[in-house]
Amino acid sequence: MKRQNARTLALIISILTYLVVGAAVFETLESKQEKNHKRKLDARKSELLRKYNLTKENFEELEHVVLQLKPHKAGVQWKFAGSFYFAITVITTIGYGHAAPSTDSGKIFCMFYALLGIPLTLVMFQSLGERINTFVRYLLHRAKQCLGMQRTEVSMRNMVTVGFFSCMSTLCVGAVAFSYCEGWSFLHAFYYCFITLTTIGFGDYVALQRDNALQNDPRYVAFCFVYILMGLTVIGAFLNLVVLRFLTMNTEDEWRDAKQRALMSVSSPRGEVAHLLPVPASAASTLAAEDAAKSKDSNGAYTEVLHFQTLCSCLWYRSKEKLQDPTPAMIPPELSFSDAYMQQNSNCPHYMEPLSTGCICSPRQCSSISSITTGLHILSPLRMFKRRSSV
Repeated sequence: MKRQNARTLALIISILTYLVVGAAVFETLESKQEKNHKRKLDARKSELLRKYNLTKENFEELEHVVLQLKPHKAGVQWKFAGSFYFAITVITTIGYGHAAPSTDSGKIFCMFYALLGIPLTLVMFQSLGERINTFVRYLLHRAKQCLGMQRTEVSMRNMVTVGFFSCMSTLCVGAVAFSYCEGWSFLHAFYYCFITLTTIGFGDYVALQRDNALQNDPRYVAFCFVYILMGLTVIGAFLNLVVLRFLTMNTEDEWRDAKQRALMSVSSPRGEVAHLLPVPASAASTLAAEDAAKSKDSNGAYTEVLHFQTLCSCLWYRSKEKLQDPTPAMIPPELSFSDAYMQQNSNCPHYMEPLSTGCICSPRQCSSISSITTGLHILSPLRMFKRRSSV
């Protein structure tokens, strides 16, 4: 528990420090440019007021009208294509802001639509990202086998490398396409793709907002929709692989704590010494009752350990050595798996087939850990050095 608390505190301090550093950098980069731009706009405003003999109220009214006309410059926004575009930006939390409901009924429906659509979309992208990672892992494993490599296990580093290059390729392809279709520079198009696929969605650059593209170019409209959805899937798979891996650290710590509690519950020097000495007949029943209670507590603690061992996650990607060597120096024979079970699962492959359940131990290759009975046996006077294996 102390490790989890320390990690949480470190994350809070890191985020606050990151925010302070980011604010300082943005202030340095943008503040001077903002002042210069504001000075030029004020000068241009004064020039227009003098040139057209406008009052301040007239200019503010004209400014308000221009701002309201800006969304309509790109054409009709609320036909089916524009509405579909808006729905995508809602459930994916992109939220460009280029179009927004103006009626009360539209605003109410938008809130309920987002309330259900956002969680559903997040779950869908997470599930699809897990399937993609599993399939990529299988392809890498087969590729290593075809190349004749000695170690065909796919490591976490391999998966992160493939995921990173997939993300960069997706961003570059989108940048080239939008640079050509929208007339943006490659940097601005790459910036638009990054802001969109990370669901930041500033709205300073929005596709399909020029030359009535929503109505006049259906192929470009379809490309934009498909690119956004597929790009979000690729980015989601990468984030599922990297970011959510660190979110499982607390679960792993709880798993270790459960192991330690199980070890503490079965460690009893008094009981081991007592078995070496003759036991009086009057105290035999008392010792048997204590051993039964201890065995019951140990079973409960070890069952908790197995509960954490059977957590299914495609994100962990543990190494084969770590999976096959569950800290033998710490776990006594009473808590270790049976010899028959370890021999049976010694050749359990580390990779997962695409159609498997996604567990660390696929049910197609090896037995489920949860099928092991938690028989913790207390040493008896007649069989002090004999251990029974149960599967």
